[in-house]
Order: sequence, then structure tokens, then C-alpha cells
Amino acid sequence: MTVIGLGVPSIRGPAAGSSGPAPVTGPLIDTFGRVATDLRVSLTDRCNLRCTYCMPAEGLDWMPRSEMLSADELVRLLRIAVTRLGITTVRFTGGEPLLVPHLEDVVAGTAALRPRPEMAVTTNGLGLARRAESLAAAGLNRVNVSLDTVDAAHFAAITRRDRLDDVVVGLAAAQRAGLGPVKVNAVLDPVTGRDDVVALLTFCLEHDYQLRVIEQMPLDAGHQWRRGEVLTGAEILEILRGHFTLTADPAPRGSAPAEVWRVNGGPGTVGVIASVSQAFCAACDRSRLTADGQVRNCLFARDETDLRVLLRSGADDDAIESTWRSAMWSKAAGHGINDPGFVQPARPMSSIGG
Repeated sequence: MTVIGLGVPSIRGPAAGSSGPAPVTGPLIDTFGRVATDLRVSLTDRCNLRCTYCMPAEGLDWMPRSEMLSADELVRLLRIAVTRLGITTVRFTGGEPLLVPHLEDVVAGTAALRPRPEMAVTTNGLGLARRAESLAAAGLNRVNVSLDTVDAAHFAAITRRDRLDDVVVGLAAAQRAGLGPVKVNAVLDPVTGRDDVVALLTFCLEHDYQLRVIEQMPLDAGHQWRRGEVLTGAEILEILRGHFTLTADPAPRGSAPAEVWRVNGGPGTVGVIASVSQAFCAACDRSRLTADGQVRNCLFARDETDLRVLLRSGADDDAIESTWRSAMWSKAAGHGINDPGFVQPARPMSSIGG
């Protein structure tokens, strides 16, 4: 495969840029030959934090509950995704998925599918101490916990909530419950992040968590993202190299979004997800399902495909499968953040799902 530009795939494979209809069987493929095996499922747009890079202090107008998929509807779509479309990994996101009472039911229903997909939850960790055991019992494999700093004052400033201790307790509970490897996702504040990332990595190494630092992306509700204010992947690595010895992990990266480095010779690692400065669209293997039943073929897509209307109008599995395949078939070559005409999607990250 030849990669050109910033992670844009060359046309390859059986699709070869075809303008014809999507294949009716086989893997969930697009016209560039990329195969989607990873499904991100948003369960809600609600959140109990108000992170400055995500939403305003007063929150947002939440999605009406009547528009959100029920547990039964979710499990039906997951069954189609796994048994018909070849999805092998499912990540439940939000908003904050731990605000959803039926999360364990959805996890258990997904765990019963054959072939059984691997399942993870991305959470802010506030409710994790209470639910880690029940999620593990339902069949969840692991968790990613969003944590941008271990400084209590910085945490309160970023999230507008004084809840750092709850996140720390939740991380420990997840590890005890066997939801590992426990990963920590960090989006660095442009002012305090240079200090925060060093303390975060030290904290994660001490507790055997895996830190993943993510470049801030243009997905905020207020559309205030500014490229010049973002700490890039290269800058993050430069900061860390001033305190740690980093060596590239020899394991193949594959479609993983993070470039992984061994810290001080290992076994601890740190990953950097440079979605903006070093896009990895050429290897993207993701499909996305929003809480209101819309398929998105890219995090930055401007268009969506409505599966909820099919579910609620009595469509059979064949019709839903065909519609999903068509949605992924039309996936663009790249997210376009670095294009002069880039327009941020109307939905913020809290509504799309991470």
C-alpha cells in the first residue's frame, strides 16, 4: 500500500475506486479497500463533566430519550454488525456511557454473540468504582479512562468538576476487576499540558496503566479549536524525552491509532495518537454508530445514514445490512482536517462518540 499526504489511502484492493454499488457479502469495505472491523457505539450524548475542549460549562441540549436506541435495538444492530458485517471489536462510548443504566445488558447481549467480539468502554471514570465488577461479570474485556491530568487544580479547571479522586478510585477498581490492560486517554491542555503529561506518565507507570496521549481535534461544541494552540504529537514526544527514554515498540502498529513507545526500556509504554499532524486514515478500520442510530463512516463525516428509522419501521436484517454496507462504501479517503476547505462536523464529540 502506498500512503500519500497525511494518511490518505491510495486506491487498492477489489474495490479499486469503483463507483458501483457496495458488495452484498464479505467484509465491511469501502472503495479504497479499507475493511471496517472496529465498531464505536455511542450510548448517550450526556456527560457529567464539562471539559473545556468538549462542551460549554452549561452543557448542551441533550438528545431526547425517545430518539435514543433501546437496549434491544442496540443488541440487534450489534448482532448484524458482528454476524453479517465482520465486526470483531466493539467499543462503547458517549457522552459518558456509565450514565446509561442498561450498559451491562448491552454488554451481556454482545458477549453472547458468536463469534464473540472483544468489548471495551471509554469512560470518564466517575462511576467506574461502582460498576467495574458488574461490567466485568457481563463480559466487558477492558476500559479506557479519560484523564488529562493528575493535578487536582488542573483537573477541576479542565473538567469544571472537582472529581479527580473519583477517577483515580475508578481506575483502581477497573484493574481489580480484571478490565485490563487499563488504558488512560489524555487530551493535553495547551497551557498546563507540558507539565501534566510528565506527571501522568509517571502515575501510569507506577500503577501499570497504559497512557495514550491524543492530539486535540476540532470536535468541540463551540467550534473554538485552533490549530496553533494544540500540542502536536512531535511536541509531546519531545517533552517526554526530556524525562524518559523512549524507544519505538517493535510490534507492528497495524490499524491501531497510537504510535507506541517503550518507556525506559519497558515494560511500561506510552502511545501518541497524532490524529491531526500525522493522520492515519489509510489504515482506518472503524465504523461508528451514534446513540440515535446513525451510522457514521468517519469521525469527521458530514453525512450520516439513519438505521433507527429502519429499525422502527419494521425493516428486516437484510435491509439494515445493505444500508450499513452502502454507508461504509462511500467513506472518504481522509478526514480532511488539513484541507483548506475543512468544515468541522455539526455534531460535537460528545454526540458522535469517541
